[in-house]
Amino acid sequence: MSYADRLTASRLFLAPFFFLLFMWGEAVGIPSAIVAIALVILFAVIELSDLFDGMVARNSGTVSSFGKVFDPFADVFARITYFVCFAWAAIMPLWVLLIVLYREFGILFLRMMLAQRGIAMGARPGGKAKAVVYMTAGALSLLYWSLPKIGLNPGSIDPILRGIIFAFYLAAAILSVASFIDYWIQFRKLLPASSR
Repeated sequence: MSYADRLTASRLFLAPFFFLLFMWGEAVGIPSAIVAIALVILFAVIELSDLFDGMVARNSGTVSSFGKVFDPFADVFARITYFVCFAWAAIMPLWVLLIVLYREFGILFLRMMLAQRGIAMGARPGGKAKAVVYMTAGALSLLYWSLPKIGLNPGSIDPILRGIIFAFYLAAAILSVASFIDYWIQFRKLLPASSR
């Protein structure tokens, strides 16, 4: 694996730690504030690794078909992990999580179909826009969840924060569907005519 691939792989190791800390950090006696701060750090490292792995691959000339598939897989692995946490905490609507899961499994199937024919389908521009919205929705959810843990009560701005978070999740759902359509169109273009 190249250095960029190792950065990508870090998300596969960090995401389960995020889940464990979110779900059971306080239960095992870790102070709430420490749990919240640790989760913010983990979240930042996960998202920054997604930013830097592509830059490292391009700058070092190690862009590969494997990396084009591995990177979005690691992204989905990490983001689904924290979306499950936020859905469990009743911050993310469950129906949005379901749309995200349908989208990700659908694209995974399309990539597998192409991989059988030796074709790697990398990230699409629509997928990148969706990823930014996913990240923002996740960051706002973590902020909202963390505030009481560090002794800050949202108080009167609670409904406003909830409304902003919901708007981002609604955008995530819409972009998930639009992104899947974009991938489907690309899939049809890449699939050999004899296989259709």
